[in-house]
Amino acid sequence: MSDIDQPVRSLLRHLPAGCAGLIAGTAAQLLQDALWTQPAYAAWMLAGLALLLMARHWPLRASGVLLTLAFAALGLGLAGWRAVGIDSQGLDPRLEGRDLLLTGTVVAMPTVSEAGTRFVFQVERAQLDGRDVELPSRVLLGWYRGSIGWSGQGDAPSLVRQPAPLAAGERWQLVCRLKAGHGHRNPHGFDYELWLWEHRIRATGYVRATPSDPAPRRLETTWRHPVEGLRQQVRDRIFEQLADPRWAGIVAALAVGDQASSERADWDVFRATGVAHLMSISGLHITMFAWVAAGLVGWIWRRSAGLCQIWPAQQAGLAGGLLLATAYAVFSGWGVPAQRTVFMLALVGLLRLSARDWPWPVVWLSAAALVVLADPWALLQAGFWLSFFAVGLLLASSEAPPADGERAPGVWTAILRLIREQWVVTLGLAPLTLLLFNQVSLVGLLANLPAIPWVTLVVTPLSLLGVIWAPAWELASWAIQGLALGLGLLASLPAATISLPQAPLWAGICALAGGALLAMRLPWFLRAAAIPLLVPLLLWPQNRPAAGQFELLVADVGQGNAVLVRTSGHTLLYDAGPRYSRESDAGHRVLVPLLRALGERLDRVVVSHRDSDHAGGAAAVLGMQHDADFVSSIGADHVLAGLRAVRPCQAGQRWIWDGVAFEFLHPTLADLASRQSPNALSCVLRIEALGQGGEAGAVALLTGDIERAQEQRLVAAGAPLKADFLLVPHHGSRTSSSAEWLDAVAPSLAFVQAGYRNRFGHPAPLVVARYRERGIPLLSTPHCGALTWHSTSPALVRCERQADRRYWQHQPG
Repeated sequence: MSDIDQPVRSLLRHLPAGCAGLIAGTAAQLLQDALWTQPAYAAWMLAGLALLLMARHWPLRASGVLLTLAFAALGLGLAGWRAVGIDSQGLDPRLEGRDLLLTGTVVAMPTVSEAGTRFVFQVERAQLDGRDVELPSRVLLGWYRGSIGWSGQGDAPSLVRQPAPLAAGERWQLVCRLKAGHGHRNPHGFDYELWLWEHRIRATGYVRATPSDPAPRRLETTWRHPVEGLRQQVRDRIFEQLADPRWAGIVAALAVGDQASSERADWDVFRATGVAHLMSISGLHITMFAWVAAGLVGWIWRRSAGLCQIWPAQQAGLAGGLLLATAYAVFSGWGVPAQRTVFMLALVGLLRLSARDWPWPVVWLSAAALVVLADPWALLQAGFWLSFFAVGLLLASSEAPPADGERAPGVWTAILRLIREQWVVTLGLAPLTLLLFNQVSLVGLLANLPAIPWVTLVVTPLSLLGVIWAPAWELASWAIQGLALGLGLLASLPAATISLPQAPLWAGICALAGGALLAMRLPWFLRAAAIPLLVPLLLWPQNRPAAGQFELLVADVGQGNAVLVRTSGHTLLYDAGPRYSRESDAGHRVLVPLLRALGERLDRVVVSHRDSDHAGGAAAVLGMQHDADFVSSIGADHVLAGLRAVRPCQAGQRWIWDGVAFEFLHPTLADLASRQSPNALSCVLRIEALGQGGEAGAVALLTGDIERAQEQRLVAAGAPLKADFLLVPHHGSRTSSSAEWLDAVAPSLAFVQAGYRNRFGHPAPLVVARYRERGIPLLSTPHCGALTWHSTSPALVRCERQADRRYWQHQPG
């Protein structure tokens, strides 16, 4: 053994222990519900350094344990230290909702939609009533359409009804209202607050641009963010070049990473066919791009004997693939997923370029540790795990590279290898996809076989070529249209995707091991051992209420209603939440993922009335739940009536599912025939648990937006209003929750579904006081998140915001 090999062998022995410890310590810090102080985290880092020094003098076996503990302490301390620094930049609650004069710079390419413009603003100075105040350094702002705004052009005032055009690098002075970053909290839902935290955005808000406010002013155009400015120019040129915004959005997503420009219907097709990773610049996309680029550079390099004498083709391919992937990631915006993917690929490439035969587990674990060191919160992102496992599967199952002097594989061999690699990734990642998204495409392999080379080698290069030759974007759009036609046909197949209930983490880990085992280069009789590992994930049963009982899951959809009612064998959705914009609604963002995670098949959808905060997400839900019947007071002229036959809800309608009685108390047939307001026609649904023997049990009352007149009429008619759980009428508006109504219902618990700091002021202070006077516990969405209530334990609730609390999540005062 040479003197040089000895340190390398020592490093190989100790590197896995150190990497595993770093990842484990970081993961432990991410599980904290509240942060410690910076001195406490500093003490952990010092303890880790002390253990490192001790490990040098211990025997090999014991030193491995010490190294693991040392790096675990370092990982926990370093992640916590950084977290305290980010947390210290939070918004002072006393500044929420105040008119603040901000001076700063647009730091990223703005996102333009039907609703307006959203952009990240770097705050240089903030003033309240003429005095300076401290604000987070980065805030996410919206400049919405429909309010009186300022054009920002020239010296003379020019009042307009849309936001001014914004560009990255511009300095502006704006009057804004801010609030703490607050997102929806639902079981298995997207953690928007974590996304804000990772991007160091500690407040969100909107531009005030009414005639009574100081006019927004563009101060100057700078070159502080040249890459973002270039990306924006390219995006705008794409939309000018291509007449159809549908295809322009996809080209922009591939060229500059502007995923928001793509239409939602197209993304539904991409997800159903398993090619969504190809249609946006994600971690997995950059990984595949680097893999193909490395092969292409290596193939070109091998064509020249002189180049091969200077540098081996395999190493040149690795270096070229990494450089091209890095350039692509920078041009796509250098987002957090792109950064961690490039870090991982860089370490893999450097270890391979060291001319030593590093075992693939060492390479894989070292890359993961480097990414976690650069971005601790990557461990909580689906993109990290998809990229991490994709790289691991390819490393573990790939063939050995050609030895010096050995002939490189031919074209057909390379094609077959590419097909096999796609098969390995598709098969190996299927359990992880199910675990993360509760859905997997059964046509994914068939769709990806042509899509990966087509998008990677044709569409993406044409999209990038358009930067210097605009007609290439036309060619890219034609290439996308042909692919989209085939993907649409695959997505329309009855069994294109399967959705399964969310299984526990241990079942997912077993399934991941099984998927990896199936993808390995092993005899088939050994691969068959993977099947038992897959069973728990594939056959995990739903946890449903007992016969005669029911459960309510009141979803967090912001300012709107959405309640999932589950019995032992049936499921009903009462209201479908709001429509946020043309591109987004509660159905797509909250309810469809929630139903998929729970493995639910709806039997009935009830939309209480036509207001968009109750019916806005219904189209997405009905599009997913093809067998659900539809009951509402919306009338035959509503757009939803064209999607599904609608039956009117009518007082006296009653049915029983699994020992649970459902009954509509309002509206009457005469009400439906009248010209009353939509609120007055809200479907009021009473749900009663009859128990095993049919005896009366707990009662829930779902009320929509009925107001005082409807409340008093129900009280006067002697309707069975007494309930254990009350969904507060009209989100706690002052026009509802009258004293007579509360005395008649006398709930043990009331819940307000409303948005955080909503513009209506719901729930009204007067209404809150009425509940308090009667000793009725009143919970609300901003403080609770999604709420789960069981008829078997009517006094107990589960608040999602409190049950799985993490330190980056907002806790309203």
